[in-house]
Amino acid sequence: MGELWPVPDVLAYLAGRWRTERSVRDLASGLEGRFEGVTSYDGLDDGGLISRESGAFTWQGATRPAERTLRYEPGSGPGRADVRFADGRPFHALDLTTGHHVADHPCAADLYRGEFTVRGPDRWRTVWRVGGPAKDLLLTTDYLRETAEA
Repeated sequence: MGELWPVPDVLAYLAGRWRTERSVRDLASGLEGRFEGVTSYDGLDDGGLISRESGAFTWQGATRPAERTLRYEPGSGPGRADVRFADGRPFHALDLTTGHHVADHPCAADLYRGEFTVRGPDRWRTVWRVGGPAKDLLLTTDYLRETAEA
């Protein structure tokens, strides 16, 4: 997919609207699903961002509305952020100063391992591998920056 794109300021990089496409594979059953929508990263008074993802999720032939909200708070440096769930619980750290980051998030007996890869000024990807007694999933999300119409 090309070379890594280092990000000196992760919050500035993410700010704005991104076209969001996610494939979801249940590795145990072989079932596949798809999310298509947008993610907007809007500024907060504390210098962080609120991420609002909304769109449609299709699973086993049924399409339903889907949404998710996360908070991105300033981390220990401009290339870093602390990602939290909407209710403030910690999710994972994010460091894109090299254009690549791996993060773990334990959830009950399952482990979420996320790989973040920046491929340019307007595109990045996350790959979450979820494993444990309750889940065996692979979630791949591509983000493409939406540009303002002239």
